[in-house]
Amino acid sequence: MKFDLHTHHFRCGHADGNIRDYIEAGIAAGLSVIGISDHTPYFGSQEEQPFPLIAMAKKEFSNYVEEVLHLKQEYEGTIDVLLGIESDFFPEHAKVYANVLAQYPFDYVIGSVHSVGNVSIFNKNRWKRLSEEEHIAVKEAYYALIRDSARSGMFQVLGHIDAMKGNYPPFSDIPAATAIDETLQVIAECDVAIEINTSGKTKLSGGWYPNDAILERALHYGVNVTFGSDAHIPGRVAEDLDDVASRLREIGFTEWVYYKNKAKVVVPL
Repeated sequence: MKFDLHTHHFRCGHADGNIRDYIEAGIAAGLSVIGISDHTPYFGSQEEQPFPLIAMAKKEFSNYVEEVLHLKQEYEGTIDVLLGIESDFFPEHAKVYANVLAQYPFDYVIGSVHSVGNVSIFNKNRWKRLSEEEHIAVKEAYYALIRDSARSGMFQVLGHIDAMKGNYPPFSDIPAATAIDETLQVIAECDVAIEINTSGKTKLSGGWYPNDAILERALHYGVNVTFGSDAHIPGRVAEDLDDVASRLREIGFTEWVYYKNKAKVVVPL
């Protein structure tokens, strides 16, 4: 059984295609389940759309939900369309986000840390002129936020948990093994899944998020895993899905999961 929980569309301002395009791509790829999970609006501001190239406008949020639910019905029996969303995690705005998200019938919510110290994790300039100690501090702050996101109870899935390497490949070599192990332990205790996200190959780092070393530790701690292409164009739906499944089996995983009505569905690998 094949699934992909992480797809975007035009509303976020940095993806191409409409929702139907992604569903049709999922059918063509042989998926049984496709999750639509565009970026939430930025609820930490009173502005309608403070970041038009990053997140959808607030007025589009209900339209997004309505469209996915309509397509879920239309494609019933052909492919299971799930209503998901990708939400940033800002501790200072967590209650606001949680209250808004609770008003809609999401099958699952992906929690992703995209910013540390008010700077994008993909901004490679943030690393300039930092000492080794400062590199470590940034990495540890990143994983502290991921731990807090797991503990928040807001999410079924945590997105791309080493994506800070995306535009700065040396990130993976910054020593922070204790922080990563602690994070995986917390994720396991909170019964949240991590995704294997194949969009890393579109960044400077190449490869998937997270790397094999983290996946091996995730298996050790009993962390659930899922799959997400993080497709921003329909042609990337389910990209590398079979390769990911094969690699997980090599590491030692025997199953992965997806979520429907916020309930875990276990799928043998």
